[in-house]
Amino acid sequence: MIDIKLIRTNPELVKDNIRKKFQDEKLKLVDEVAQFDEEYRAAKTKGDELRNKRKVMSKQIGGLMAKGQKDEAEKVKAEVAQIGDELSAMEEKEKDLEAKIRERMLVIPNIIDESVPIGKDDSENVEIEKFGEPVVPDYEIPYHVDIMESFDGIDLDSARRTSGNGFYYLKGDIARLHSAILSYARDFMIDRGFTYFIPPFMIRSDVVTGVMSFAEMEGMMYKIEGEDLYLIGTSEHSMIGRFIDTIIPESELPKTLTSYSPCFRKEVGAHGIEERGVYRIHQFEKQEMIVVCKPEDSMEWFKKLWQNTVDFFRSLDIPVRTLECCSGDLADLKVKSLDVEAWSPRQKKYFEVGSCSNLGDAQARRLGIRIKAEDGTKYFAHTLNNTVVAPPRMLIAYLENNLNADGTVNIPEPLRMYIIHPFRSS
Repeated sequence: MIDIKLIRTNPELVKDNIRKKFQDEKLKLVDEVAQFDEEYRAAKTKGDELRNKRKVMSKQIGGLMAKGQKDEAEKVKAEVAQIGDELSAMEEKEKDLEAKIRERMLVIPNIIDESVPIGKDDSENVEIEKFGEPVVPDYEIPYHVDIMESFDGIDLDSARRTSGNGFYYLKGDIARLHSAILSYARDFMIDRGFTYFIPPFMIRSDVVTGVMSFAEMEGMMYKIEGEDLYLIGTSEHSMIGRFIDTIIPESELPKTLTSYSPCFRKEVGAHGIEERGVYRIHQFEKQEMIVVCKPEDSMEWFKKLWQNTVDFFRSLDIPVRTLECCSGDLADLKVKSLDVEAWSPRQKKYFEVGSCSNLGDAQARRLGIRIKAEDGTKYFAHTLNNTVVAPPRMLIAYLENNLNADGTVNIPEPLRMYIIHPFRSS
């Protein structure tokens, strides 16, 4: 959510930003907010005047009664009652206008960074850099499910019977590999100075609307029937929500956190859930990194966060590249975003394994996360998040890039301490 002062002082900047995101249908919202804001401020001014007038006149009543001027006192009482009725109506108008403003402000996209490339959708994202040499071996790389099945490591048929498409059972060595990767990711981030968390896996609606846009919420979140609770789509939701309505001393920043959680996603509009595959699924596990910092530090942290993911994948001998997300591919709360993609030797192309986002103060404004400076002034924090690793999608990249011609899989040195027993094919 942007600062409403931008609409008051520079509505054309806000409209230009909407055009850059190819959301022209939202242009009218800027004018509507400006009009409602003008009416709201007028109503608030009138309400303040009425409150002050009622206070002054209420004091007069006691003086008149003390002087025995009961008739005059009753007249003033009647006026005070009339002011009270008028004030109640004005306060209702204030609430109504405030709700209309917030409803529209939550939909108006955040102001993107000037470095963001302009483009309509993800087809216009811009490759920034490649890390590692993408290799296509001279032997066939099977489909990832076939690799997992060669180790008797996955059961999709049973999951389909218990839960439907988009679910899976991992077992044996593949399940061990999955856990090893998550354990390594946890320790990798701890070694980089991040504090490890396991957060709540359900959050209330006020947190949901604080951390994401309505469009994302509709397409992702599972609602718990009969309760004000949603299953999280990523631990970022819980971790940023942890700071709701808090004031953080400047001296305590930055907050650098890494969190594990299962993630639950409806994947609406995902072009169908695969029957034989674990690339796009309803349930998975992830290690995340989150930063809460001062505004002037957020771009530096943005660079550090995506570099962490690159370094993690390279430590496991997986080639990756980074893509700058164009304006039309940015979710409404994001100022800047970069995807990390891993090399698939089977498909001979890269695919997304992580997304790094700088949300500016958008989440902080929605959730009331403020920083207190040494001089006592308060201002909104900046929040950032990035994926460390998200198996089982990571398993696809790992297995394809570490599969040998004889069907065995290499175990890079960083994982060996987590996989004690031999890794065998069936």
